[in-house]
Amino acid sequence: MLVIGTPAPDFELYSTPDQKLKLKELLGKKVILAFYPADWSPVCTDQMALYNETLKLFSKHNAQLIGISVDSKWSHLAFSQSRRLHFPLLADFEPKGQVAKMYGVYDEREGIAERALFVVDEKGIIRWNYLSPVGINPGADGILEALESLDKVPVLQK
Repeated sequence: MLVIGTPAPDFELYSTPDQKLKLKELLGKKVILAFYPADWSPVCTDQMALYNETLKLFSKHNAQLIGISVDSKWSHLAFSQSRRLHFPLLADFEPKGQVAKMYGVYDEREGIAERALFVVDEKGIIRWNYLSPVGINPGADGILEALESLDKVPVLQK
């Protein structure tokens, strides 16, 4: 897992069946990267629903939430519509798990992204991370604490 203080590797993944999102497009905002194992699984569904309910709190900190799994753009589309999610789900589908591997959170044995969280600052530096047991929803408290602590750091030190 990439460590705090590491520049977040840039990537470009499908956010819809016909649109891609590049991490570097979000420079100037804080970014929450929420890697998760699979659309439709019970824990992942609960985790993404919780984050959907927490979006207003994230946006108060100028933070953009992004979900990432190895599922296809079509699976993400159906999952997002079904759950009425209001944040992008990125398809780390082909080559499978390439971005999860770049961040050190790909489970080779299972062929999935681990349940991992990263908070990236406005300059693209990882400022917080957390690896959760795959069967446990990590919640939003750690993310919010990380965002609050970043807001307290003077701009010159960031």
